[in-house]
Amino acid sequence: MNLQNIISEIEQVDSEVYEKLDTRRAAMKSFANLGGKLALTAIPFALGGMFKKAYGQTPADVIDVLQFALTLEYLEAEFYNLTLAAPGLTATLTGGNRTAIQKIAADENAHVAFLRAAITGAGGTPVAKPTFDFTAGNGSGTGPFAGLFANYGLNLAVAQTFEDTGVRAYKGQAGRLINNNDVLEAALRIHSVEARHAAHIRSMRRMFGAATSNAMALIPAGVTVKPWITLNQSGIDSPAVQPSYNGEENVVQAGVNITTVGGINQSAATASEGFDEPLTKAQVLTIVDPFIV
Repeated sequence: MNLQNIISEIEQVDSEVYEKLDTRRAAMKSFANLGGKLALTAIPFALGGMFKKAYGQTPADVIDVLQFALTLEYLEAEFYNLTLAAPGLTATLTGGNRTAIQKIAADENAHVAFLRAAITGAGGTPVAKPTFDFTAGNGSGTGPFAGLFANYGLNLAVAQTFEDTGVRAYKGQAGRLINNNDVLEAALRIHSVEARHAAHIRSMRRMFGAATSNAMALIPAGVTVKPWITLNQSGIDSPAVQPSYNGEENVVQAGVNITTVGGINQSAATASEGFDEPLTKAQVLTIVDPFIV
């Protein structure tokens, strides 16, 4: 276990973590003492005790949200780790695109490290990482995304779906964190990063389609992939991803029909692009269930 790497990853998610503990110097001294005095297996528990000081004793409902988020981050982190290591993508995932995926993978791994520490610090035990089947075949390896670690276009389509789902999932849980400002703030930081990931993956898909063909990029005929979502359109030529986009066509916000708000008429497509919709925990679990063995 590289304790310094863990702390660096946590700091990426919550830059104020040292101030919550005391000061950077005091915190790093404590971390150094942990690494020097404790057995390797005891470090996560002692580290969790320090984070209890940073984030406080967290109610069970908040811990449940963190466990849910951790499961999703395990999914994304392992997906990107496997993508970068896949021999079948060596020739197509190159240059700036590989650098981008390396950055996204680093972010997702940082999210995992942060959530595990936050859960332990709150008095919980982080949920174990599931075994994943990224073909969405419930362990058969023959689901609708079979071949995604050799097919660059399919891989990007799955990446987009994971990121778009993650954005909606974090939004759907925000209300359950409303009474814990520190955890809510950290979750919103992750949420905004996931949204940036989604926008960048979408740009990569568009560029890949332009450089090869929309068919290879799994972009439906006549569709232009945008950095945002229009109505409930995935921009992916596969019905398997549709549950991640259903509901995005909503044009009523806080009881106001935004197609006519302020006396300015706009299409439902344009109006829907200005707002992202949340997904409930149950909806997200249904979406990711085929990926978990």
